[in-house]
Amino acid sequence: MDEQQKSPLLVPGIVMMGMILRIPFTSILPVISDVAKGLGVSVSSLGILTTIPLLSFAIVSPFAPKFGQKWGIEKSFAIFVLLMAIGSLMRIASMPLLFLGTVLIGVGIATLNVLLPSAVVANFPTRIGRYTSTYSLAMTIATILASSLAVPIVKATNWQTLIMILSVIIVIAFVVWLPNVKHNHVLEARPKDGAHISIWRNKRAWYLLAYGGLQSLYYYTAMAWLPTMAQQTGLSAEAAGYLSGIFTLITLPLTFVLPTAFTRWGNQTRRWVMVGFSALAFIGVGMMLFNGHGFLFWLVVNLLMGFSGGALFPYLLTMFSVKTTTPTRTAELSGMAQSGGYLLAAFGPTLFGYGFGLWHSWTIQLIVLMVLIILMALAAWMVEKTDIIA
Repeated sequence: MDEQQKSPLLVPGIVMMGMILRIPFTSILPVISDVAKGLGVSVSSLGILTTIPLLSFAIVSPFAPKFGQKWGIEKSFAIFVLLMAIGSLMRIASMPLLFLGTVLIGVGIATLNVLLPSAVVANFPTRIGRYTSTYSLAMTIATILASSLAVPIVKATNWQTLIMILSVIIVIAFVVWLPNVKHNHVLEARPKDGAHISIWRNKRAWYLLAYGGLQSLYYYTAMAWLPTMAQQTGLSAEAAGYLSGIFTLITLPLTFVLPTAFTRWGNQTRRWVMVGFSALAFIGVGMMLFNGHGFLFWLVVNLLMGFSGGALFPYLLTMFSVKTTTPTRTAELSGMAQSGGYLLAAFGPTLFGYGFGLWHSWTIQLIVLMVLIILMALAAWMVEKTDIIA
């Protein structure tokens, strides 16, 4: 497809898709107590709201390529963004609809997660890194801004207003994306003669699934528990919150630069770069075994873990495109890896916290996390033993 055949709203549409990949549910987490108070329920009864999207990602991701085969990539985006808008608005009405709406949002985001790499391959086959950076950077910036503004918005109005604002943003994304539907890319269906080998039977694809799962577990566990662990050593809630912001902000330059670099580097370079970033994660987690005190100690921990996390996810996104030969195989690999990845991410942070309640210590969990980081680095090493996975 040449440039004249693309909608002028393709790039703005990709930016909007990136923006709504996380904010419909991450923006609710800072104000979960306000939502619980407004509904007249305990905060603990809403704890599942953090797990529902991740489980939706895990369950729906393997089916997303089929949506691309049935309706096409661009049309699927329109359908599922509209579903997200409906689900988002439903959350205002009642507690059951809050849960149901969150499920619909999770289904929509899961589909976008899987098919966005295919959309980049289909529309920009020679500029994969640039446009992977575009939507991943949009996702990160939107997540930071929305999470930062959620509390002031709710304090000035109420939690329903926040959800309405998020719903309007999703509707805007739908409107911006709509012109792209007429340039629809339909993923090729599997041949019926049995010649097509399922991605789930591809041993090399399992390495990327293992990597994706372990990096998701590492990142979401760090994001969930670093502030709590810092406060337990004497830091104030304000200082811990500030460090949490640093943890997220430091990912921005890496999210912008690395996808393009990953497409230009060869296997050997990518292999050692990922070992290096995994080592930073290992050191950051290892430091916490010493139960250090003071702002400077936790600043270094957050810098190491945020910096490594900022590289691990862009690598995964880029490899979906770099390690496949067609948009269809990109979608299948993305669906497989993200399914397993988010299943681990859904339970990792919960088990990490459960361990503290069991042993009244973080030591065992930290040691386990360090072992998992080593396995993650080994999985990335194995991914780079081949140019093409599928």
